[in-house]
Amino acid sequence: MALAAPESSKKSGLSSLPTIAAIATPLGRGGVGVIRLSGTRAYSIACTLTGKSKFKPRMASFCRFYQADGTVIDEGLVLYFKGPNSFTGEDVIELQGHGGMILQNQLLARVFKLGAKQASAGEFSYRAFDNDKLDLVQAEAIADAIDATSAAAASSAIRSLSGEFSKKINQLLEQLIYLRLHVEAAIDFPDEEDVDFLSDGVIQDKLEQTQEKIQQVLATAKQGQLLRDGIHVVLAGRPNAGKSSLLNRLAGQERAIVTDVAGTTRDTLQETVVLNGLTLHLTDTAGLRETEDTVERIGIERARTAITQADMLLMVYDVTRDLEEEINPLQLAEQLFGELPAAKRLLIIANKSDLLNNNNAKEINSISQQEIHDRGYEQVNVSCETGAGINDLVETLCAKVGFHPPENSLIARTRHLDALRRTAEYLAEAHEQLTVFKAGELVAESLRQAQHSLGEITGEFSADDLLGKIFGSFCIGK
Repeated sequence: MALAAPESSKKSGLSSLPTIAAIATPLGRGGVGVIRLSGTRAYSIACTLTGKSKFKPRMASFCRFYQADGTVIDEGLVLYFKGPNSFTGEDVIELQGHGGMILQNQLLARVFKLGAKQASAGEFSYRAFDNDKLDLVQAEAIADAIDATSAAAASSAIRSLSGEFSKKINQLLEQLIYLRLHVEAAIDFPDEEDVDFLSDGVIQDKLEQTQEKIQQVLATAKQGQLLRDGIHVVLAGRPNAGKSSLLNRLAGQERAIVTDVAGTTRDTLQETVVLNGLTLHLTDTAGLRETEDTVERIGIERARTAITQADMLLMVYDVTRDLEEEINPLQLAEQLFGELPAAKRLLIIANKSDLLNNNNAKEINSISQQEIHDRGYEQVNVSCETGAGINDLVETLCAKVGFHPPENSLIARTRHLDALRRTAEYLAEAHEQLTVFKAGELVAESLRQAQHSLGEITGEFSADDLLGKIFGSFCIGK
């Protein structure tokens, strides 16, 4: 459900915004269910609902919740957070009753009758952003913390929510503002000796320092994006190569059916696992071959679609079979995929390596692997039967995608990386204009665009449609 444009902004005052309400806990059977209200009428609604005349801020009060005719809907706690000292910056009420779909929906319906309206997805967080309680990075970190698929991703999201990522961006923005001030001063006062910064190296040094820091933040953001999104890995190869066995081995359970019958896997099968801190969205596919079987052919078509969409492609082949047929793994990849995938997105998996005798293993290592290495590709020998080589596979995969998050990593999104890359490009333009062409006006314009793109990260220059898209992905009660 997309978030509509805000009905008013903080500049026009809070009183014109309606009071919103939503269930903030998952629907279902549970000990506690929470309904959250935010807005100018939240306090009066709580008083009418409970029959109480007063609530102390930040103090829990035990109450019964009543229908209009005096019958009791439920009983529980009321928490009152007086604005602006609340999550949204408005008056906020939390009704903590018993968990359960019937009770929570009855209570929410009563709240609506008393004047609240249904909150849109992400509307609570949007109001917090609109009232300067958090910036856009922190708002996104709320959703990232909820959706985290690993402990490392959750910890990184909480660090971003606490403002660590925003602090880095704001420090860079301050440096860009400093550069802009001095460059524009040099343009506006060209005859003043004290402001001849374009030729004395001061601006160049500061600009190069800023460029270096941007690259450092960009590297951190890349790790944060991998933590948040993980990578989509597709297992592909000929029938009976061991793709489904490898999926089961990586997943740690029997997710895919494994038999000696070629063509057993006839559709794509997805599984998400976390290995060495990296989230892998695995897709097992049908074996690639020519077939007259209608169902299998549909599965192969889906396999080829998945292959084109993969971040990383694991080509699994039966090393014993291909040794007998004297097929080079790179030639096999060309045959299966129509063309040889780029080395950065292809990892070759030689399965059933435990069945090779020493002489055969030496022959593979001396011939096939040497050519694979010379052409920039990598091969890992594994046994899905015994588990040998699986750890090497995971380590190689992490290294191949550049996953090595520091202990204090920060969560990041694709739009953050895009903004940082554009900022780096504008700074490179500014450096060229400064050092090669000595064009102060062009330096100033490049710095202005760099500041604008960097400000998009925290929301300083965000457009309404971008905000709607971001907050629309949130939970209703957030």
